[in-house]
Amino acid sequence: MPTTAAAATDAIATRWQAQVVGISLGEDTAARASAIGTRLDALGLDWREEPFEADGLSGRNLVVDLGGPAGAPLLLIGAHYDRVDVGHGATDNASGVATVLELAQALKARPLDNHRVKLAFWDLEERGLLGAHAWIAAPGQEQPALYVNFDVFGWGDTLWMMTPQDGTPLVAALHAASRDEGIGFQPGDRYPPTDHLAFLKAGWPAVSFSLVGGDEIAAILQAFDGQAPDPAPRVMQVIHSPSDDASQLDPAAVPEALRVVEAGLRALDVAAVAEVPRAESPASAAGASGGP
Repeated sequence: MPTTAAAATDAIATRWQAQVVGISLGEDTAARASAIGTRLDALGLDWREEPFEADGLSGRNLVVDLGGPAGAPLLLIGAHYDRVDVGHGATDNASGVATVLELAQALKARPLDNHRVKLAFWDLEERGLLGAHAWIAAPGQEQPALYVNFDVFGWGDTLWMMTPQDGTPLVAALHAASRDEGIGFQPGDRYPPTDHLAFLKAGWPAVSFSLVGGDEIAAILQAFDGQAPDPAPRVMQVIHSPSDDASQLDPAAVPEALRVVEAGLRALDVAAVAEVPRAESPASAAGASGGP
């Protein structure tokens, strides 16, 4: 790898890890939100809080408009930033938040040609995907052409993707990019519950990504099916436990995984020219349905 490319890779890994540490050091959700806001401010991005009430709880989503061509379909990229009461929520899910922030930097530097892009950082995912559900249910909310979720993106050699459909331009591009980057890629429709489910339940297109060890995936699915794999996969030993702190993270494959995801999104953007009509308004777009 040329020196300049190696330096760029190292910079991505360093930024990502620093952001995970900064978020996971927050003692509460407000402090985690503040760490995200500080990074967004440093990137020169305007962001806003969107408070909501759900199931007797108060939360606040953080939303960023990255811009894009007027009337173009909406690409929404997100991750939850809340955590459970034990541990520091580094793997679950400061790692996913940091990944979205890295994509934000890349997409700001080289915007997509055929999509508007928004970022969302969801609150109260751990209480039942409440932040994502509240955003979808907001009056006049625009249906995105695709929601792209990130949850548990902390280590490993494999980009794991939840996708209801195989053989799409997005999945094909991800296969090609993963081969180029030398990282594993495993798409499928079986995947742990997280914010993408709120979109799918609304009939809105969504996918989700994790970065894990490829040898963990089968056992993770067994665990979520109510089985007790022995040994338990690393993910299940870390998340929702006192050990979920920044010491568990390994950024070694994060830059490659990010480049694969970015390549997939850019291929999706090119494919959208022929496949997705431009929306006339948020209200009219809300009635449409599509897929990656």
